[in-house]
Amino acid sequence: MVDVESERVRLMRLAYRMLGSWNDAEDIVQQSFERWYRLDPVERERIENPAAWFTTAASRLCLNLLGSAPMRRERYVGPWLPEPIPAYATSGVEPLDRVTRDDSVSMALLVALESLTPAERVTYVLHEAFGVPYAEIAEIVGRTPAAVRQAAVSARRHLDDGRYRPSDPGEHSRLVDAFQEACEHGDLAGLIAVLDPQVTSISDGNGRIGIARQPVVGAVKVAPFLLGILRRPMRGVVIERTVVNDAPGFALVRTKRKGRRDVLGVISFHIASGKIRGIYFAMSPDKLAAWQPKQLSERRT
Repeated sequence: MVDVESERVRLMRLAYRMLGSWNDAEDIVQQSFERWYRLDPVERERIENPAAWFTTAASRLCLNLLGSAPMRRERYVGPWLPEPIPAYATSGVEPLDRVTRDDSVSMALLVALESLTPAERVTYVLHEAFGVPYAEIAEIVGRTPAAVRQAAVSARRHLDDGRYRPSDPGEHSRLVDAFQEACEHGDLAGLIAVLDPQVTSISDGNGRIGIARQPVVGAVKVAPFLLGILRRPMRGVVIERTVVNDAPGFALVRTKRKGRRDVLGVISFHIASGKIRGIYFAMSPDKLAAWQPKQLSERRT
């Protein structure tokens, strides 16, 4: 009997990159397995490559969900950011660090993927992150191999052919260190020095958190905006260094009575050409479930 349960981690990696949402990815994986177990034993036995079957099933479900995303986003207040993932939490199935352990999970790339059409995004993830041949992708998305290849070319053009790939880890850490020091000391000039002149700060609160509802663009505007938020955070809130999608970032943490800790926000960065080019504030409570004490306690049991 084929052990298909081992496919869950790979499918979570695939669906999260396609959707930018951990919750949606879990739903996609669950639906894929429900479809598998609805097959009768004879049908399952005829499937020569279960891994390919799951890739097809999950990708088509993701494609359908991506197609409905514009309508769902119309009801969203302010910018929409991908769901940030911590290194320490668990999904209830596998440690998240097993699922986010490669370059294609950087927040910058996930944000950039939002600019693609559903077919371009599915094609890009399948080919670039998972090495699926164009001919197989064509069967998954219901297009010709030529059309799929063109979708891949278009996707790479939109993504500027690698500009959103993760930076060198040492450079990323150095710039985040400098960012932190400038914010702690209120050093406006020092902060501007580590920011790209056209840096963009994007805040996702879905209208429930008092934070900018429009992107802030340009170092001379972003720097004072950041100092206003981070030098004097809300009462009882501390800013802690953490790992966000396998790269240095920050968490805004409030400690309550009996030591309970609530994560109110997560900050991640896009580093390019030796400067901070993008700053992402994930503040919507719906995006922070994996960061909360319940998930951490589950890991420790």
